[in-house]
Formats: sequence, C-alpha cells, structure tokens
Amino acid sequence: MIASLGAVVMGILVIVIRQKASKTPLTMKKILIPPVAMSTGALMFVFPYFRLSPLHIFESVLIGLLFSIVIIWTTKYEVKADDLYVRTTKAFPIILMSLLILRIALKYIFSLSTTPGEMGGMFFLLAFVMILLWRLSMLMKLMKFKKQQAL
Repeated sequence: MIASLGAVVMGILVIVIRQKASKTPLTMKKILIPPVAMSTGALMFVFPYFRLSPLHIFESVLIGLLFSIVIIWTTKYEVKADDLYVRTTKAFPIILMSLLILRIALKYIFSLSTTPGEMGGMFFLLAFVMILLWRLSMLMKLMKFKKQQAL
C-alpha cells in the first residue's frame, strides 16, 4: 500500500516536472539524461534475487512497449522561435495517471505469483523500456526537426 501511494506521489511529481519542462526547448542532453541515469538501476540484476525468467522479461518488455506507445502517441510538439518544444496537453496527466493505476493493478496481479525481487526487476525493466522508447522517439523527432531547420 505504501509503495502504491509512493508511486502516485511520483506520478504527480512527473506531471509537475513535465509541465515545467515544456517551457524550455528540447535538447539532446535533456532527452538522453533520464534513460542514461536510469540505466544504472540495471545493476540490480547482478544479484540473483532480482533476476528474471525469460517469461518475466518478455512480459515486462511487452508491457513497457505498450505503455511507451501510449506516451509517444500523446506527446505533441510545437515550434517556437526556431526551437522544438514538447507541448503540454490536457490528456497527458490523465493518461499518465491511468497508466500508473494500471501499473499498480498489474503489480498486485503479478505479486500473487512472483517474489518481491522479481517484482522489482520486472517493474524496473517495464519502466526502463517505456522511458527509453519514448525518449528515442523524442530524439528522432528532434533530429528530424534540426535536419529540416538546416535546409
């Protein structure tokens, strides 16, 4: 219960950070730092307690992929003064909270058949895949924009 409450607080924090980030233009640094910083969490897999079976890896990657598609689809961009910005949308907080609620429900369902260590590994992998794919789509959008600006 406490972990779920913490996840809700983190979700609200992400929404606030996203709102502030929309006031500054996209840069490669801003896009790449979150997944690079998050990747250090993969060190958890050094310990057998957190290691995943192939089925758990597949489930985590698949759900992360599906969640990333939703976030990629709802991320909108706008051009201001020759810079690319992520546009704030009213749908983003609703979608983010919906994904969070779905993630909490999945955590409950998976907890019935997995250990806490496996759960931690699965949800780290799910979040990492989601963030990585979303950020890669942002990077491609930024590179395409910069290429068009150069012409």
